[in-house]
Amino acid sequence: MILEEQRFLHEDLERLEQGISDRVAESPRHVRERLNRDHQIAGFLDRIQGQSKRLLDIYKDADETRTKEIQSISTGEPLEEFYKQLKEIKVFHAKYPNEPVENLERAYKKRAPVEGEPMTSAIDNMFTGEEAYGSFLDLTTIHELYLNLPGIKRLSYLQYLDAFDSFVPPSLNIKRADKMTDQYFSYVGQLAEYLESFMRRTKPLEDLDKLFKTFDKDFQKAWDENEVPGWKLEVGPTIGPATSGIWCKDCQKEFKNDNVYKSHLTGKKHVKAAKEAELSNEENGTSGRATGVLRLKERAIADREYRTKRLAGAMTQERSDTRVNIERKQGMTERERQMELDSLFAENPATTAQAGDSDSDSDNEEQVYNPLKLPLAWDGKPIPFWLYKLHGLGVEFPCELCGNYVYMGRRAFDKHFNEARHIYGLKCLGITNTTLFREITGIDDARKLWAKIQSDKKKAAAGDTGVVQMEDAEGNVMPEKVYYDLQKQGLL
Repeated sequence: MILEEQRFLHEDLERLEQGISDRVAESPRHVRERLNRDHQIAGFLDRIQGQSKRLLDIYKDADETRTKEIQSISTGEPLEEFYKQLKEIKVFHAKYPNEPVENLERAYKKRAPVEGEPMTSAIDNMFTGEEAYGSFLDLTTIHELYLNLPGIKRLSYLQYLDAFDSFVPPSLNIKRADKMTDQYFSYVGQLAEYLESFMRRTKPLEDLDKLFKTFDKDFQKAWDENEVPGWKLEVGPTIGPATSGIWCKDCQKEFKNDNVYKSHLTGKKHVKAAKEAELSNEENGTSGRATGVLRLKERAIADREYRTKRLAGAMTQERSDTRVNIERKQGMTERERQMELDSLFAENPATTAQAGDSDSDSDNEEQVYNPLKLPLAWDGKPIPFWLYKLHGLGVEFPCELCGNYVYMGRRAFDKHFNEARHIYGLKCLGITNTTLFREITGIDDARKLWAKIQSDKKKAAAGDTGVVQMEDAEGNVMPEKVYYDLQKQGLL
């Protein structure tokens, strides 16, 4: 039966390839159908890998079962071997009479929707209502965990969306000592786990395991070179638990000034504390081990923070859309939010599309009534008129640098300065520093401003020659004239 299994595997692989080809040829318009297609293709690819592995094991023939079966068919009595295998089949079906037969011809074909039956898919239970099939992030639970952390800066949900991947003060204002708690370790772990899960659910066809391995590799390199922000191990006497000054580990005391610290080293208290610490280390030898364990815990926390930063950097578009969606929902009533959520889960894009294709010529009642020419929302329906007026979508903002493209509404106009079209228009004029040209839409204005910037740079470069720089006791560098003026006023 090895040859029959080999033939079955070859047929299964061909059917899987055909199923993938059929789905790739589709172009679903709704995000739900597109995600469902991608997850089906990902499942087919996993099955192809499994079946190919089984097929390779058969061809390797480690136990020589395939060779023996070929020899028995080719050298022995063909009918004898045939009746022997037929008998085995009859015995199997007599023992399992209700065993279903797998029909590969229909196994991987897309099923047509049945009228009156709701269409269910594998992704229906993958996303929450807030995520809207992977369109937005849902960090409400993670935000509640953050608010319960000790020593944090309390942020609203919108503020948290902008700063959740920044772990260095003053963004979240979490000190290094507060990060060593189990509560913070659990929080940052759940945050990284959610972002990784979200990426896996929204991008099933990408090689995410390879991407995550590069994250681990880059973190290991940064950690070995002591370049992880917020977790750098300082050399010398400045090592201490979350200190910004100089830490004396023997006296467990922090000094803000280097001169005070040096004079402290010769004091009786420090000499006595240093001797006691040395004797204690010699007796139990646990200091080095404790420091090693502490550093391992710091590495585990830093690893999760680094992964969170990289994952958030790979989902900038979803993050921006989430912020816009939250601001939009804040202007809606509870009834409107519930209606939007119900319509998201209730609509069936596949059935709607088929019904629209068949009845488009004869039935005009399903056409969207939009006499004011309002923009369409994500569900294909016009947005409310009050929302249209609130965001000023009726106001036109033309941009000559973008080829006289007209942006509807102030938000779209402000956003376009960072988009590729506007940046490309500036680069065509030879402008490299695009950050200084915000709110500039005219070609002549951009050229004049760029010429002025270039001339100012040349004047500044010419004026800087021969200027004597002075440095005060705190290390501040300034011109000689400013230094003597401050000295005369007694400010140095």
